[in-house]
Amino acid sequence: MSPMIRAEEEEDYTSPPWLMPMLRGSYFIPCSIHVNSNKNECNMFCLDCAGTTFCSYCLVKHKNHRAVQIRRSSYHNVVRVNEIQKYLDITCVQTYIINSARILFLNERPQPRIGKGVTNTCEICCRSLLDSFRFCSLGCKLGGMKRGDQSLTFSMRGKQGREHQGGLESDEATTPTKLRKTNAFNRLMSGLSISTVRFDDYGPGGDQRSSSSGDEGGFSFSPGTPPIYNHRNSSRRKGIPRRAPF
Repeated sequence: MSPMIRAEEEEDYTSPPWLMPMLRGSYFIPCSIHVNSNKNECNMFCLDCAGTTFCSYCLVKHKNHRAVQIRRSSYHNVVRVNEIQKYLDITCVQTYIINSARILFLNERPQPRIGKGVTNTCEICCRSLLDSFRFCSLGCKLGGMKRGDQSLTFSMRGKQGREHQGGLESDEATTPTKLRKTNAFNRLMSGLSISTVRFDDYGPGGDQRSSSSGDEGGFSFSPGTPPIYNHRNSSRRKGIPRRAPF
């Protein structure tokens, strides 16, 4: 096997060939083909062609291709997680929620001064991160791979291998905290929905009474019926008192 073929296979396993052109692409510039059209900014990138960026009008030329849309946030290029995670393993890259959509940054964002109380930073550009992440962008993860970290990869094959070895990979790192708390609360309430043994099914001597519903062991899986309270009678005024006849 020639060294060139071996190098191409290694590059395909660690990072796809379209990743670097996507990171270095020139976005949000006027399209040279649709100059006189409105909204002609180049914010699309085709993963199959791996060429230059193009606008939404040029999308018809990339029919049945894998194309992603690049967006802007704080003067930086971002991509939505639901678009890119189908083609890249984004493990260890911190994601953010902007306009109700989870995104991640393409390139590094150096932070000149680290705030007080920061315990975790990006291994490449020193951007402050949450404790469960190592990089702030796809470019920073690529930089960590170039340093020789064998545990990092962009290949989906490596991600599938980890899922088969250690079970399904937990998505807790990319799930919002509010959603995780809601799911935990729902699981707790579903566990409490099954009622426990009714103590009124046992007599004074400890003998179990017969259950009319046919449940074994005195268990009831349906809540008891609350007493009926007639509000109409409670609001009715009393009549005029009358004296008994002599």
